[in-house]
Amino acid sequence: MIGAIIGDISGSTYEFSANKRISAPLFPLGSDFTDDTVMTIATASAILGGRDYRRAYVDHGHRFPYPMGGYGAGFRSWLREPDPRPYRSWGNGSAMRVSPIGWAFSTLDEVLREAERSAAVSHNHPEGIKGAQATATAIWLARTGSSKEEIRADISSRFGYDLSRSTDEVRIDYAFNESCQRTVPESITAFLDSSDFESAIRLAISLGGDADTVGCITGAIAEAFYREIPLEMMREAESRMPAEFLTVVSEFEELYGPRKKTA
Repeated sequence: MIGAIIGDISGSTYEFSANKRISAPLFPLGSDFTDDTVMTIATASAILGGRDYRRAYVDHGHRFPYPMGGYGAGFRSWLREPDPRPYRSWGNGSAMRVSPIGWAFSTLDEVLREAERSAAVSHNHPEGIKGAQATATAIWLARTGSSKEEIRADISSRFGYDLSRSTDEVRIDYAFNESCQRTVPESITAFLDSSDFESAIRLAISLGGDADTVGCITGAIAEAFYREIPLEMMREAESRMPAEFLTVVSEFEELYGPRKKTA
């Protein structure tokens, strides 16, 4: 889960900048967690406490109403409702918040079911559900020992995403897009082309799209696959997180498998 948060924070200042540089600073002045981190923490909190996903998202959205970047217009409206109902969203919010599910459940059937449950409370459009399921599946496959080619083949066949292009090919004409269908495949591609955790984050941010969310999704998969995160990246992310978030991350990792830190 911390991989998702690092990706979110790293991409936070590049969300609308159309950055195409792989060498861009990962934690420039002003970088901070966004709604991606808030909702990822909410998913983990729901799992840890056996709570309903909707209740966790509403609770965290109300208690952290102004994260960097802010919530999408549809989700802001959803949060304001006295009894929030799904609104057929295909936005990438369902995918950016799903990473704890890829870690917390033992079988792929469970992961697919829980990913759908977490998405459907708001993002119940088929593309919104598919984006969450594809992200969680990639994490589960990565953490259970699948190779990159096995992950590519499974996600392509199961969800119909085109993962045949390289990040260099995607980067040419890729632009900001908030949909699952134009965010999740590109995020997975950045992971597939990476050589380690840091390079995955750099490739994600260099695509020039919805950088915090692409970084969040890519970082979640990269953490599960590589298991090693540079210590400095950990410190940078932790220094920007509220104590409550740090506690959730610690409790979640204690139960579902901590990552390794590298110097």
